[in-house]
Amino acid sequence: MRKFNIRKVLDGLTAGSSSASQQQQQQHPPGNREPEIQETLQSEHFQLCKTVRHGFPYQPSALAFDPVQKILAVGTQTGALRLFGRPGVECYCQHDSGAAVIQLQFLINEGALVSALADDTLHLWNLRQKRPAILHSLKFCRERVTFCHLPFQSKWLYVGTERGNIHIVNVESFTLSGYVIMWNKAIELSSKSHPGPVVHISDNPMDEGKLLIGFESGTVVLWDLKSKKADYRYTYDEAIHSVAWHHEGKQFICSHSDGTLTIWNVRSPAKPVQTITPHGKQLKDGKKPEPCKPILKVEFKTTRSGEPFIILSGGLSYDTVGRRPCLTVMHGKSTAVLEMDYSIVDFLTLCETPYPNDFQEPYAVVVLLEKDLVLIDLAQNGYPIFENPYPLSIHESPVTCCEYFADCPVDLIPALYSVGARQKRQGYSKKEWPINGGNWGLGAQSYPEIIITGHADGSVKFWDASAITLQVLYKLKTSKVFEKSRNKDDRPNTDIVDEDPYAIQIISWCPESRMLCIAGVSAHVIIYRFSKQEVITEVIPMLEVRLLYEINDVETPEGEQPPPLPTPVGGSNPQPIPPQSHPSTSSSSSDGLRDNVPCLKVKNSPLKQSPGYQTELVIQLVWVGGEPPQQITSLAVNSSYGLVVFGNCNGIAMVDYLQKAVLLNLGTIELYGSNDPYRREPRSPRKSRQPSGGVLIVTSCMCGLSSLYSESMKKLRSSFLTGLCDISEGTVVPEDRCKSPTSDVEVMYDWISLCLHGALMD
Repeated sequence: MRKFNIRKVLDGLTAGSSSASQQQQQQHPPGNREPEIQETLQSEHFQLCKTVRHGFPYQPSALAFDPVQKILAVGTQTGALRLFGRPGVECYCQHDSGAAVIQLQFLINEGALVSALADDTLHLWNLRQKRPAILHSLKFCRERVTFCHLPFQSKWLYVGTERGNIHIVNVESFTLSGYVIMWNKAIELSSKSHPGPVVHISDNPMDEGKLLIGFESGTVVLWDLKSKKADYRYTYDEAIHSVAWHHEGKQFICSHSDGTLTIWNVRSPAKPVQTITPHGKQLKDGKKPEPCKPILKVEFKTTRSGEPFIILSGGLSYDTVGRRPCLTVMHGKSTAVLEMDYSIVDFLTLCETPYPNDFQEPYAVVVLLEKDLVLIDLAQNGYPIFENPYPLSIHESPVTCCEYFADCPVDLIPALYSVGARQKRQGYSKKEWPINGGNWGLGAQSYPEIIITGHADGSVKFWDASAITLQVLYKLKTSKVFEKSRNKDDRPNTDIVDEDPYAIQIISWCPESRMLCIAGVSAHVIIYRFSKQEVITEVIPMLEVRLLYEINDVETPEGEQPPPLPTPVGGSNPQPIPPQSHPSTSSSSSDGLRDNVPCLKVKNSPLKQSPGYQTELVIQLVWVGGEPPQQITSLAVNSSYGLVVFGNCNGIAMVDYLQKAVLLNLGTIELYGSNDPYRREPRSPRKSRQPSGGVLIVTSCMCGLSSLYSESMKKLRSSFLTGLCDISEGTVVPEDRCKSPTSDVEVMYDWISLCLHGALMD
């Protein structure tokens, strides 16, 4: 890396400014001044705008799929609309009202979409243009919209309301037709009770003139649109959540609030043909099974070659406390229960044909979860999931920091992709991603761009951001170098955070050398080196740093002096002793306070490191006088000199990660002296404790430092403490050590001065 001297830069700017002004005066004498240029651009002419939105839709609420165009739509509770096609085809739209999207309906193969919002508004979106836009809107003022249904290749949209009425909207003009199915005409004339809101509307697959209406109370009505009367009425004791047709139009299935499924013949309204409790315990003596949780949705899909599929969400037994949400797939005599990581918002079955009166031939299920999107392959045994190509896993673990790098070396992205391709998990479906609609034109990429995200679980992800869409390149788990806590007694010794002790706070990366440095929430720093070869590290190199703020507040027993700074030991030829296998540094003072203990415990066993980023050095700040270390607020790495600098509110430390040695350890009081512009009160996460300060002490796994580091460190400390701006005397070292960070003290000082300012200002 090129040497950088801040003093020379400032001097150059000053000299350049003075010479430019003199030259301008010579060319334009005072009597003949050049006219001033009128600046027409003002601050109001510029604004920030979002170009791309990545990640999973926040608070999803609705799902729809076009089986012909192969486009998926997701609506959210904030009024957002996301469209997904083939990998790289994504679109974001927003309703101006911000009301929650309760339902979505595609005009199949017409490039249009109907959205129903919680503010009782219907919108017709045009998807045939580059940026989707709303063509028509319709507002219901007196009734709340609860359900919508748009038959395939139909121009009539059926809208059910909370009052139990059904309105019919002409999709072409997006106006009400005047045809209204009133709830009191749909139910039995002798019944005086209200059937509740409309929860389902669908047309008979064999007869578009027959409309099946489901009311929340448990009543289902088959309505004849031509004669404007009910043909059949079906009544069940439990509330209805969803209804689905058999493709022949002779049977339909209902899901209920007690965890049961009822199958009805259209011409036999007296009682259901079959009642199923998928997750209920079958009792003896023919008694009714115990009630289960509500089945929120059911779908009934047929195949030519075998038994139909019955797919449902919910319906688990009440005694399964703590069990994760499940999707149940019933096919013939087999029942598969697929556990999900998050709550199920909605699901859809993808079929080979869009025609409802033909064998559906289902091949996949799209499951919209609270924080994920899952596709299940129904054609393979075990129902494996498809590997998701969308960059939705950004928030798989909460993002705690993010860095953007532009104009990276051209060979960097292929190198990261090659090692990341080996990380793919097994067990995915072998088929291609079935949502493959839309077209995406690849534009000319001017320069490679990479985004690095740090996460709460300690993972680091590298993303290719050269195109508009994101593509994950490589994933690194920083928590692998630490021992896992198996019980409460083995939890990390940290009071900094109660959860996520491995969370990433700061990332420093050099794209040219590929050196990576991260700072975690538990006051730890890890340096990684990129390698394409797998290695087994017998002992993980580690340094423990004791970093305090004040010298006068150190807690020591009476009559004893504070521990002095470690004095480097060695002859003229530096030969640092390699780190040992993590000696026990735990100790306690006379009053029983924890001391010299890191927040996390590094593994003692050999560590297998796959190709990619491999641990070079682990640095941890330790407890001092019963006080946990403060979190690291600034971090920088210089791969040309093999240096890493980090600091917090107490001070700053410099480490040579090549020699595994601490070069510099300064407290804030040493940097500012009596001119500290900030009032720094001793702080502690625990209010009951007395604040403690102390001397800066470095506890490393090395027995000592060489005299080479000693002489250089003295010069550095002298320049920091006295404010000297120049260090002219350098240390003479052999030529084979010319790449050592101590070979050019002046360059080191210039680089440190830049890092110190950022660290202390935080």
